[in-house]
Amino acid sequence: MFLTISTTGTPERPATDLGFLLHKHPGNAQAFSTSHGTAHVLYPEAAAERCTAALLLEVDPVALVRRGKGKGRGGAPAAALAQYVNDRPYAASSLLAVAIGNVFSSALRGQCKAMPERAEQPMPLRIEVPAVPARGGAALVRRLFEPLGWATVTADPVALDERFPEWGDSRYVRLVLEGELRLAEALRHLYVLLPVLDDAKHYWVSADEVDKLLRAGEGWLPTHPEQKLITSRYLSRRRALTRSAMERLELVRLADADDTDVEDIDNAVDEATDTEEQPVPLAVQRRDAITAALRAAGAGRVLDLGCGQGQLVHELLKDTRFTEVVGVDVSMRALTIAARRLKIDRMGERQASRVTLLQGSLAYTDKRLKGYDAAVLSEVIEHLDLPRLPALEYAVFGSARPRTVLVTTPNVEYNVRWETLPAGHVRHGDHRFEWTREEFRTWSRAVAERHGYGVEFEPVGPDDPEVGPPTQMAVFTLTDQTLTDPSPKEAKAA
Repeated sequence: MFLTISTTGTPERPATDLGFLLHKHPGNAQAFSTSHGTAHVLYPEAAAERCTAALLLEVDPVALVRRGKGKGRGGAPAAALAQYVNDRPYAASSLLAVAIGNVFSSALRGQCKAMPERAEQPMPLRIEVPAVPARGGAALVRRLFEPLGWATVTADPVALDERFPEWGDSRYVRLVLEGELRLAEALRHLYVLLPVLDDAKHYWVSADEVDKLLRAGEGWLPTHPEQKLITSRYLSRRRALTRSAMERLELVRLADADDTDVEDIDNAVDEATDTEEQPVPLAVQRRDAITAALRAAGAGRVLDLGCGQGQLVHELLKDTRFTEVVGVDVSMRALTIAARRLKIDRMGERQASRVTLLQGSLAYTDKRLKGYDAAVLSEVIEHLDLPRLPALEYAVFGSARPRTVLVTTPNVEYNVRWETLPAGHVRHGDHRFEWTREEFRTWSRAVAERHGYGVEFEPVGPDDPEVGPPTQMAVFTLTDQTLTDPSPKEAKAA
């Protein structure tokens, strides 16, 4: 990946002053080691009338994987190759932003001992980045850069393949910025906004990233119309960090409006009296959605298939409408923990009669599971290899055949909104797959048709207009009790 910075000059102010401001001599080609490869600085042209500096970053994909090992939440099996074959060596991302910060550190701070007055003056600049991953398209690129004083912001979509125009455009744009700005300002814009457009970072985002953002955003971020989007994406959508940064940016804005120092602005709210509503964890929202669906179905006797350590069982036992709750799991250790957490040995006789924990595999039919009003598969199917899904399907829908079946599973489209989740990774190391909304609905409708069920879909968690909810839930209702059930082999063939 690379970028070029060009300027024009006059005999009195030659364009080669760019070399002084960048602290890189136009007559030398220089190389700098980075944690993920090598950064090169060279000058394709260097004359009084026009000067261009190029930053070329060679990324080592193997080093990128090795240094990133252990920082994600587990990779999907299909993503193993993607760790080595991806766009990181070519597309401008946080890797290029870090290289700018390392190689042009003095210029980024606006420091130039040789020409301090030149560093404080605007100069004609033309910056070009050939491949910028833009999640939000060319329109978002313009919304981010145009308010910053650039006279021209060009974001031309890059075709997937110029030989096949019918394939359409990729998510990358060729970015060209033109205008008269201080060099330090231009570099700071790139340092912040390249990772924002990519909506990803190659390293763990910690609390010190807030300080980096505020330093690089000084003078422009507090008043930017897309301040919230920039802050959230730069901090990898980590809510606590984003809120901290937004509060500090608001103090800066108020201080500027009052023509005073930030330290003199004290609008802090005492933590003891802070009544701001805290976000409800997704696991809690999921259990609430399942409980509400079971109530709506009028279920009294419920199976929690793949109950794990019994969180949902515990929740259902709070409602006396559920007269019998059976937790089933293949792991004896999980069932032991569930029994301890539920305190079954301390329950009264009446309460204890409502709960049963069974060891069993969902890949096999089990006559103990027949005759129940409802069954729940909460975050279960994604832990099975795809070839084993037909066996689970038959065991639940073909053999047990409860009146209602609830299935929840992650929506992989939402993963781009998930805090600190690297691109191409799944949410848990044991997930064998994660489906899009369309994939989940296709599977659910096929299951319903094969076994005489109707199916409806409900979102769980915030329903993002672009990528949907974090969890998707299918509600199956038995409509044909006389249907002859296909065997697992027939289901697999279908």
